[in-house]
Formats: sequence, structure tokens, C-alpha cells
Amino acid sequence: MTDDAPEFCPLGIDGILVRFARVLTEEANAQALAFRDAVAVAALPGVGEIASSLTSVRVSFDPTVTSRVSLMEQLREVTQTLSAQALTPKRLWHIPVAIGPDHAPQLAEAAALAGVTEDQAVAEITGQDLRVIAIGFAPGQPYLGMLPPHWNIPRQGSLTESLPRGALIAAVRQLIIWAADAPTGWRHIGQTAFEVYRPDAAEPFAFAPGDAVRFARVSDHEFSALHQGDGNGGARCEVLR
Repeated sequence: MTDDAPEFCPLGIDGILVRFARVLTEEANAQALAFRDAVAVAALPGVGEIASSLTSVRVSFDPTVTSRVSLMEQLREVTQTLSAQALTPKRLWHIPVAIGPDHAPQLAEAAALAGVTEDQAVAEITGQDLRVIAIGFAPGQPYLGMLPPHWNIPRQGSLTESLPRGALIAAVRQLIIWAADAPTGWRHIGQTAFEVYRPDAAEPFAFAPGDAVRFARVSDHEFSALHQGDGNGGARCEVLR
């Protein structure tokens, strides 16, 4: 936990919002996700749905079983139990990505907006572990962060009508792996052969919030071979804890 205590706010007649920050940071996101998991494990009487957002968690409760005052005190105690290990990723995904001329049509534009060279941009994309901070917009679609502050780049002035499934998108300080062919106002800076959403699989969503992702650059030729595979695209999942 940070030195700043989370905020506990009433939310409706049967909810409590626990807010770890008002601005998205990796640490606040990790705290929210760890807290959500800890509340689920605690199995507190009267607690219903536990839903996390980027930096906060809504805990619903049954007023006939517990009171807001009592539950708030119990939730404060849960925040004190969060260990440093609980804030670390449980899994690390290693994902090949093609960033050659055939599969990164807007890399140069994105790099220029970020104030770096293309080589520097690639080094920053592949040189750090990014965290799945949220799943959304499309089924299984991950938002990965955070890139350095200079990646706080604006949206495009016009909409790209469609980008293919597996496209790697730069969106502010986040990267997104496109779950399905869809339009976007953000920039296409690479291509994976990894299917983040498989509706027929036992676990349709490949990622869970809090997972870590490490990209490895491959050539266009290597990507073509991966693209002919089983939808895993050469990805490998490493269990960390």
C-alpha cells in the first residue's frame, strides 16, 4: 500500500466505493485488483458483487445482513492485509509482435508524436513488462499499461475504418491488442497473431486484469508462420505465483 489511505465512499443504498486514487497509476490499479481479490477471499457476511474499475472497487452488500458502517470497518481492515506480493502479477505473458513495415503502418507517426525515434519506440514497447489494467470495449480486449509519460499522445483526427484482430494499438500511455476487426481512432503500431478472445474455449478471455505482458519483436517472415498457427500466435504464459 502507499502512504495515501484509500477513500471509502457510500454508493447507493447497498454499495461502498473504495477508491485508491483519482488518477490512473500502475500502483493504484494493482491495489484495486488486489483488494478485489482479497475481499472475495474474505467472504464477509452480506457482501454481494465485488466490481473493480481502473483505480477503485465497488462492494455491494445486503442491508438486511450487514450495515454500511460495519462493512466499511471490515473493508478498512482488508486494505491493511494487502502485501507487496499481492500487488505483483500472477502471470506473465510472452507475446511475439511484428513491428516491420508490413504490420506497423503508423509506428512512425506514433513515435514522432511521442518524441522518440522508431527504434526507441520499439525498445520502449518491448523493453518493459506491461500490466493488463482492464478488459473492455470488446470481449477479452486488454488495455496494457503504462508506457512512459511521453506516450500521452492524442487520438487521430479521423477514424480508421477497420483494423484486424490481433493489431497492437497505441492509445495514450496504453497498448491494446485488438480482439476483433473494428474501427478505431488510435494508431496501429504492430501486429500479433494472438487471439485474446476465443468464444468456444473453456476460458474465452486469455487475459485477466493484473496479468503482465512482455512483447518480443519478430520479423514479418516469422509473423507469417505464427499467423498460420492455432491462434496462440507463439504466445507463452508463465505462472509467477
